Amino acid sequence: MSYLDNILFAILLIIGFGFFASSVKKIIRNINLGVDVNRKDNSKARWKNMALIALGQSKMVRRPVAGILHIFVYVGFIIINIELLEIIIDGLFGTHRIFAPYLGVVYDVLIASFEILAVLVIFAVTVFWIRRNVIRLKRFINPDLDGFPKSDANYILYFETVLMMLFLLMNASDLHLQNVPDAVFHKAGSFPISQFIAPIFNGMSNELVMLLFEVFWWLHIAGILVFMNYLYFSKHLHILLAFPNTYFANLNPDGQFDNLESVTKEVKLMMDPNADPFAAAPVDENAAPAKFGASDVQDLNWVQLLNAYTCTECGRCTSSCPANQTGKKLSPRKIMMDTRDRLQEVGKNIDANKGVFVPDNKTLLNDYITPEELWACTSCNACVEECPVNISPLSIIMDMRRYLVMEQSAAPMSLNAMMTNIENNGAPWQYSQQDRLNWKNEN
Repeated sequence: MSYLDNILFAILLIIGFGFFASSVKKIIRNINLGVDVNRKDNSKARWKNMALIALGQSKMVRRPVAGILHIFVYVGFIIINIELLEIIIDGLFGTHRIFAPYLGVVYDVLIASFEILAVLVIFAVTVFWIRRNVIRLKRFINPDLDGFPKSDANYILYFETVLMMLFLLMNASDLHLQNVPDAVFHKAGSFPISQFIAPIFNGMSNELVMLLFEVFWWLHIAGILVFMNYLYFSKHLHILLAFPNTYFANLNPDGQFDNLESVTKEVKLMMDPNADPFAAAPVDENAAPAKFGASDVQDLNWVQLLNAYTCTECGRCTSSCPANQTGKKLSPRKIMMDTRDRLQEVGKNIDANKGVFVPDNKTLLNDYITPEELWACTSCNACVEECPVNISPLSIIMDMRRYLVMEQSAAPMSLNAMMTNIENNGAPWQYSQQDRLNWKNEN
């Protein structure tokens, strides 16, 4: 490469990583819009979760076909991109396979394993495409995925296929140039797959093959940078966020819900015969009153917002949801997608107004998620149990229900009747305390 090529490559890197850093900054800003919650306890269990679930893919393989294919893509795509470091150094300094002289046989093994993994990635991605577009598995043709989400899934599959093919073509042309008389490139690497592709360059001039090599090389690195920046707009953010998401996941047993601190404090005060209700701490009259539950994304905690960004829209949660299976409107996947869409909308609002959110007369509740969806949930935790990366749609559902009940008194009639009975009679039934045992006198 000439110095001009090196300079252009450096500019490409700066632009690519610059946009990526800007996107990451926005994601962090948006996640931090959530309410603070402490997830720094029990670090040993959290590291174990991350190692087993995010790195080890332990929940993915519960569905073996999809799980094993996903491991091919996951391992292949991550490991092959280790070579990105060498590509960057070669691009900046005009070298060719700079690690080869230092790693020797190890380098040959690495390149060979990269090529085998590339083929496995292409195979897995092809099967995924068939499952989505030919077999049309039910969880992939759900109305949740109409529009961009469906196209997004296919775009990712096309991206991965093209990047792997460019990688193999780049290696094949490189191998050809290593073997021609007066070799253009020095011998480096082992090519178990691209050696069968290299013959397509036979009969071409060295200049033409060199040009094709540079085209493949530039398209491969540019494609990686484009794909990296596409992640911000895509469900594929889980590549990066699965690790923190599993680390910060809730460690409490499924079904254990949190209590509102303000309500717990008041109940304890009421139950304590020695408490002096007039000794309470002074209240700041200018402070905004605390909201019970959540009506918009700013009311959710930051882990729930991290969950929303991490969701890969695989639909395992919805396919396991008993409410969805019986025809109700609830789809846990849609809950997460709606939360992310609203969070993105709020983030754009902040960007457009110089860092300040201007009320837009919209909320997550009603404008994105309806009460009908929320009340269809049986709180069975099937969605939480099924998620491959420990996302909890149920926690969002329960917080929004809490808002409906405690802020709007908008619970279903049957639930309101039960709570009224508990308030008046001390039990869910519509009998006074004096009449509870009348049944024993019946014949």
